[in-house]
Amino acid sequence: MKKHASMKKILDLFLAAIISIFALLPMLAIAILVKYTSPGPIIFWSDRIGLNNQIFRMPKFRTMEVNTPQVPTHLLHNPEPNLTKIGKILRKYSLDELPQLFSILKRDMSFVGPRPALFNQDDLIALRTNKGVHNLVPGLTGWAQVNGRDDLPIPAKVKLDIEYMELRSFWFDMQIMWLTLIKVFKGDGVSH
Repeated sequence: MKKHASMKKILDLFLAAIISIFALLPMLAIAILVKYTSPGPIIFWSDRIGLNNQIFRMPKFRTMEVNTPQVPTHLLHNPEPNLTKIGKILRKYSLDELPQLFSILKRDMSFVGPRPALFNQDDLIALRTNKGVHNLVPGLTGWAQVNGRDDLPIPAKVKLDIEYMELRSFWFDMQIMWLTLIKVFKGDGVSH
């Protein structure tokens, strides 16, 4: 596992640096659109649970109106009115996640790992901690992301996180990244 962790770290930093360079112009365009289409900041910072349950600040392009409560989107009674004009498109194709490349460069995140829980998702945090999943660096994508994303209940997500923890390898990460690209291009698994 140590060899996998070292390779993963090097690959994360290399890929994040290369993709960040190519993504700069699209990210600038998205930033202008976010600012132009709704009042408020371009970047939304959320407190997330990272490695060993440490809180870190995770950036996303803002897709919700400024006064939207900080809860998982599926817990909002009706999320549609809270979405900005371009929020639905950014979410559907995961473009709102692009600023997380900088979280990968900072080593708060990895490309592949369990998606970081919100600071107030106590049930998810407790179950992951109980199963040892909190010992993994959270990911931009993960095994649960490619197997249901927003549609999965918490126990099913954690079960997939455990599978990832037990099966993790360079090739498994590559498989997850490939499946993620396919899902992103199709816009699969996003309920809001």
